[in-house]
Amino acid sequence: MRSRPVGFLLSALAGAALAFGGTAAASATPASAPGSASTGNVGTADACYNWSGNLQEGSSGEAVRQLQIRVAGYPGTGNQIAIDGVFGPATKAAVARFQAAYGLAADGIAGAQTFSKIYALQDDDCTPVNFTYAELNRCNSDWSGGKVGAATARANALVTMWKLQAMRHAMGDRPITVNGGFRSVSCNSAVGGAANSRHMYGHAADLGAGSQGFCGLAQAARNHGFTEILGPGYPGHNDHTHVAGGSGRFWSAPSCGI
Repeated sequence: MRSRPVGFLLSALAGAALAFGGTAAASATPASAPGSASTGNVGTADACYNWSGNLQEGSSGEAVRQLQIRVAGYPGTGNQIAIDGVFGPATKAAVARFQAAYGLAADGIAGAQTFSKIYALQDDDCTPVNFTYAELNRCNSDWSGGKVGAATARANALVTMWKLQAMRHAMGDRPITVNGGFRSVSCNSAVGGAANSRHMYGHAADLGAGSQGFCGLAQAARNHGFTEILGPGYPGHNDHTHVAGGSGRFWSAPSCGI
């Protein structure tokens, strides 16, 4: 578990200052200087990504896409929201669930309080405070060699981490142990992974039992955007719980009632 840095290293992200169409769209801007917030930004200045104004149904653009990454773990049971930059009904519902989970007014409109909570939950590299890129990649340092490009694999892993952060919070903020995530084709072959393993796309994570137990993790994952859940009772998964995003849905943990 990581603690947030006392002083944020406020470096601007390329492409963070964008203009969006529609009166409901919010703009996102990079932080301007150490210890200060950019003009018009809500909440505390953040070295990862800043929003200003409100985002709501009908908004679109990069600010929406960045928001969708952070609320990807709140799609409702059995669902998964698209990370497409379009604020539709599914995104509104996910934002409302995120708000409710943290005691905010659950109106599905992302404004100052919602963004301030996100800032409190993320580190300067945009990962959630309780998970790291290193945990999600024990294969190589550059995310190369998978079934998708390195940037895509890393981006998929970021979404996975935010889903895990939502799941962790729902389970009483108890630590979740991540044994591994992304695998290159060669890493996947070396561990005997399935030929079509979602690990090679950056979508997947293998979880240790921790205090929740394998079945507890598998059961909770159903509510947090994981379209693939494999656990006890499924061949080769009695010693971990596997969760993944991506297209299609396959849940199998017979010993856990899944």
